[in-house]
Amino acid sequence: MKFIFLIIISLTFIGCLNKNNSASVGKMHHKPKAPENNKITTEKIELGKMLFFDPRLSIDGTISCNSCHNVMNGGSDNRAVSVGVLGQKGGRGAPTVFNAAFLSTQFWDGRAKDLEEQAKGPLTNPIEMGMPDHNTVMARVSSVPGYISAFKKVFPNDPNPVNIDNLAKAIATYERTLITTNSPFDQFMAGNKSALTELQKKGWDNFKTVGCNSCHGGNHFAGPDLPLGQGFFQKFPAFPNDAIETKYNFQSDTGLMSQTKNETDKNMWRVPTLRNIADTAPYFHNGKVNNLSEAVKIMAKLQLNVDLTSEQQESLVAFLQSLSGSIPQQTMPTLPPTKNTSIVKVN
Repeated sequence: MKFIFLIIISLTFIGCLNKNNSASVGKMHHKPKAPENNKITTEKIELGKMLFFDPRLSIDGTISCNSCHNVMNGGSDNRAVSVGVLGQKGGRGAPTVFNAAFLSTQFWDGRAKDLEEQAKGPLTNPIEMGMPDHNTVMARVSSVPGYISAFKKVFPNDPNPVNIDNLAKAIATYERTLITTNSPFDQFMAGNKSALTELQKKGWDNFKTVGCNSCHGGNHFAGPDLPLGQGFFQKFPAFPNDAIETKYNFQSDTGLMSQTKNETDKNMWRVPTLRNIADTAPYFHNGKVNNLSEAVKIMAKLQLNVDLTSEQQESLVAFLQSLSGSIPQQTMPTLPPTKNTSIVKVN
């Protein structure tokens, strides 16, 4: 976990930090975080898109990146937990891939420092895509003539371009195009005061006065803007509640501790973005909460120890709906074929 620098900051301090920087909240910036060694090119985007949609990267040819991060539908799969190869179910829901390019760490527990590192993980996860190792992944990719020529074109200075690092770079580059813009809230912050309804404006006020922005501040409502690899984490729940825990079982997954094995990391989670949150139900890491209104009520109680009034709850949901921006139009790629043969093992 050398790439993750755990930040444990009190809610009071964060609230002050966000209050002092409240002018920056909601001002959308469109430059995604990317390593210096992975420049964005049109050809790399197209290669990454093909790989993102290609189920042949999974052991049984059934699961692609898009299976769990459906870019035709909010960037997730709308399941409580995702389903991988052989119908296996994972332990966590799939976070949306939209606007992930702006986050400084990836996965619910922040274990990947960037999109490149994240792209490698599911390939060899036995439940997700099920490949035994990255060499097997690349052997399969190398058996597709169209991929060999595409990798050579995209990485012309690499003597052996068909490798796992370049595959991850290509997928990450495509993912950096998955940015939602021009939400009603963005329009409002740009000066169009009629972009929000009166209820949404009230929700924006409540978002700040109730204290939601103490964690969900910054340009993308995911905390402060940090360098790649430096995650912004919070304990969830901050105020344990027996009745809620019995119903939703949030604490059974220890979050960051499952990676670091440090007791101080127990139930620590990377703060997720709230952009397009209305389009990515169900909610929380285990997908146990089916609707946004209930999620808002639970967050207020567990993170701020606040019992929302029905009016506050309604206005906050309306405000969160205003954070949904325009999804960039997606077209299905044509995948390079393997003529007269299948590269997926027949059982």
